[in-house]
Formats: sequence, structure tokens, C-alpha cells
Amino acid sequence: RSIARAMGRSFTRISLGGVHDEAEIRGHRRTYIGALPGRIIQGIKKAGSNNPVFMLDEIDKLGSDFRGDPGAALLEVLDPEQNFSFADNYLDVPFDLSKVLFITTANLMSPVPPALRDRMEEISIPGYTPDEKVSIAQEHLLPRQRTEHGIGESQLKISDRTMLRLIGEFTHEAGLRNLERNLGTVCRKVARKFVESGSKRAVSVSARRLEHYLGPAQFFPEVAGRKPEVGVATGLAATAAGGEILFIEATRIPSGKKQLILTGRLGEVMRESAQTALSYLRARSESLGISKQDFEESDIHLHVPAGATPKEGPSAGIALAVALVSLFSGRRIRSDVAMTGEITLRGRVLPVGGIRDK
Repeated sequence: RSIARAMGRSFTRISLGGVHDEAEIRGHRRTYIGALPGRIIQGIKKAGSNNPVFMLDEIDKLGSDFRGDPGAALLEVLDPEQNFSFADNYLDVPFDLSKVLFITTANLMSPVPPALRDRMEEISIPGYTPDEKVSIAQEHLLPRQRTEHGIGESQLKISDRTMLRLIGEFTHEAGLRNLERNLGTVCRKVARKFVESGSKRAVSVSARRLEHYLGPAQFFPEVAGRKPEVGVATGLAATAAGGEILFIEATRIPSGKKQLILTGRLGEVMRESAQTALSYLRARSESLGISKQDFEESDIHLHVPAGATPKEGPSAGIALAVALVSLFSGRRIRSDVAMTGEITLRGRVLPVGGIRDK
């Protein structure tokens, strides 16, 4: 809508979530009872313009069944080489869509067919950082919730420190929906307090009083270890809810089986990273000052805490390798440094992604 306003064009949108009939895109032939044009032509009519900004919402939620594949029908809509003569079954004459600016949205790109992705330019929008969330909450979300609950601007204040705790310990998301929901809960309890007491004295919500309004904290962010330890490395991960810090713990068990035990709901790629890190360590044991007898006489157990949370990806490779080197050499790992990156058998660290979140 903002893009349309900036360009001086009209705006229209359709939601593709749950659409699984090709006729929704191309329309029905007029010989059928209750025939209608497709949703593309209906959107153009609704916009009242031949060059609107047209939003196709949730394109990753498209379905397909015996009535056809709407994703395949969208190939013509989004291809600038074909959409100047879009064929709608109801109109039965070519319609020019080349002047329309199509914008599609998706949460995940993996369900979108490759042929459809090839016709689009992908713009990845990362989640908000905590500081950005605080600014948006103070300037937009809190004033809106105050207005909806009949509370004056001077009657409820929430400091930035309180807002940061609310974001870190009561919400776990890339966006702002849960944050606004929690702010609404605080506003309702404050409004009820005004009604019950008959007084409208200003309320300032402190970080320590959040439990009074929202109950116990839902999330406990990992904090870096207070002191360096042997066999405990700090890694970084990028998740759907933003960047995370995670600890990788390594320990040695006297045994002759030479097993590598991996726990913490690790995915296949992360398990392979651990095996790669161990192979690198064994190959370079002399230069690292580790005797080969240590490997022969012990099982190695690698654990990534928060065992209920699945973990996947190769980026923990460097942290796994450092934890193992620390374990066998007895050297402590700095607790104020976190690391990320895939490691190779030759000990090279490959380029990393998700830098902004991490």
C-alpha cells in the first residue's frame, strides 16, 4: 500500500492461501452456470486502473488438485514476455497485464515451484532487531493499544528497559504480533485497575513488575558463560525468530570403543559437522599438542543444550572444532567470544550467512 501511494498508483490485493483451483486465476468459461472472471481480472476491475500495484499474498500457500494447478497458471501472469496477452477464460480476449506491478509475499520460498521463482526477483526481508522493536513499540504499538483501551498518553508509561525485557523474555518472534498482544494485555489490566480503584493516577510499568501483568517469563535467553571453561564453546545460530546464542559442550568418557555421541536433537547436517570437526582434530593432533592415545582410550560426547529444540545447519562447525580442541588440550575457551561458520576437513572456515540476525 505504501509502495502504491509513493508511485501514485491504485492498490489491490488478493490472498492465495488455500487457492487450489486453476479457474480462480484464469476464470471460468461463460458456458458454465455461475461463471466469473479470474481473481486477477477481478482485482484489476476493483482497482479501477490498468497499472495498479497488485499484491499476491501468501504465494507459498498455493495448493493444487484435480481441478488444476493455480501455480502453473500464475506463470503467464508473472512473466513479462507473456502477460501482455493474458488469456482469461471468461473474457475470451487477450488482456494486457504488462503495466501492472506485481508484488508477491511468502514466509518460505521452498514450497514455491522453481519455474515460478524464476519469474520473480526475490527480496529477503529480515526480522527486526530488539532495538528496532522497541522503537516501533514506543512510536506505534503502545499508542494504538492505549487508544483502543481508553487510556490517556500520560496515564501509562513503559520504559525502553521494560520493553526490552518484554521482547526478550515474553515474546520469541521475528515480527511484532506477540509483542502487540502482550502490550494489549498490560493495557487491559491497567484499564481494569483504573475502573476498580476509581483513580486515574499515572501507571509506570517497571521491568520488575512485568510478571504482575503477564505472569512468569516465557523464554530465558542464553547468556554467555561468566568464566572461561574447558570444552564449552559459544556458537551463533540464525532462527526464524532472529539470532540465538547457543553453547556447545564436549566431554570425554574413558572407554575403548572410540564412539562419538551426539545429543541435543541435532539434524543430519550438524551431525556431519561434528564428525568433520573430529576428523580434522585427529588429523592435526600433533600440531595441536594432543596425543593419539587420548582418542584411542575415550568416547567423546558432544551436547548442545535446549535439548527439546531441533538444531540444524553447518554453521556450528567451527564451534564444535574449538570445543573438541579445548577438551583434549585442556585449554579454556574465552567466554566473551561467539563463533560461527562451517568448517572443512582442511580446517578452512567457509563464508557464513545470517550475519545481521547473529
